[in-house]
Amino acid sequence: MADAFYLPDPSNPDRFVSTELTRGPWSPDAQHAGPPSALLGHVIERCEPREGFQVGRVAVEILGPIPLAPLTVTAQVTRPGRSVELIEATLSSDHGPVMKANAWRLRRAEPELELPAQIVPSGNRPGPDQAVPSVFPSAQAVGFHTGTEYRFVTGSFTEPGPAVCWIRIKYPIVAGTTPSPLERALAAADSGNGVSSVLDWSRYLFINTDLTVTLHRQPVGEWVCLDANTHPQPHGIGLAESALFDDKGPLGRSTQTLLLAPRGR
Repeated sequence: MADAFYLPDPSNPDRFVSTELTRGPWSPDAQHAGPPSALLGHVIERCEPREGFQVGRVAVEILGPIPLAPLTVTAQVTRPGRSVELIEATLSSDHGPVMKANAWRLRRAEPELELPAQIVPSGNRPGPDQAVPSVFPSAQAVGFHTGTEYRFVTGSFTEPGPAVCWIRIKYPIVAGTTPSPLERALAAADSGNGVSSVLDWSRYLFINTDLTVTLHRQPVGEWVCLDANTHPQPHGIGLAESALFDDKGPLGRSTQTLLLAPRGR
C-alpha cells in the first residue's frame, strides 16, 4: 500500500499521482474530497509565499467526481494586496477541472494585538486520548478510511446524529512532505457530513458539493476535532457544519452543502 495520498510526478511539478488512499465512500473509482482539498491547500500555501501571512479561509467547489487518476493542480494570486490577498487554485484530471478553490491569505499582526481576555475564544473538547477509536464501515479494502484515524468523543459512524470526533491523517498528503496545519484541517473538515450523518448510509447518498473552512488560527499537533451537525431537508438539500478544535481549543469552522438522494437513483 502507498505511504502517501499523492505521489509527485517527477516530470511535472504541477502533477500528482493519486494513490488508493484517496478513495472515498461513494464509489470505488472516486476520491474522498478530503485529500484533494488538502492537495489544493498544499499548492495554495506554496503559491508566491509571503513571510508573516497565513491562510484564513479556503472555499472549495467540487465540480464532479474526482477520479483515482493523475491530477494537475495550479494556483495563482488573483487579487494581490498589502494585507490581504486572494489565491485561486484549480485541480484537473485529464478530462478537465474537477475542483476549484479560493483562499484568502491575511497578514498576521506584528506585534500581536492585546485583546481583552473575555473576547479570546476559549473552550475545548476531551482530547483524542479520551475518545473511542472507530473504523469507518467500508467495503473497500483501501481508501481514505484506512489512511485516517478516527476517535469519537460522542456519536459514531453507526449512531445517527451530532458527533464530536478527533481525526488524524496517518500519511503525508504529498509523498516526501510533512502535512501542514492547513492540510490537516482541510483533510479532516470534509468528514463533517460523515461523522454526523443522520441518514442511513445503505439507503441514502449525502454528497457535499463544496467545503468551506475558516481558521482564526492554525491547528496545533496532528489531531483535528470536529464538533459536527448535519441538517437534512425533505427537498433534498442539506447542510453539515462543524466547529473545529485542537488540544488548545477552538480554531475555526467548516460547512458543507449536501445533495441528498436515495441510493440507486
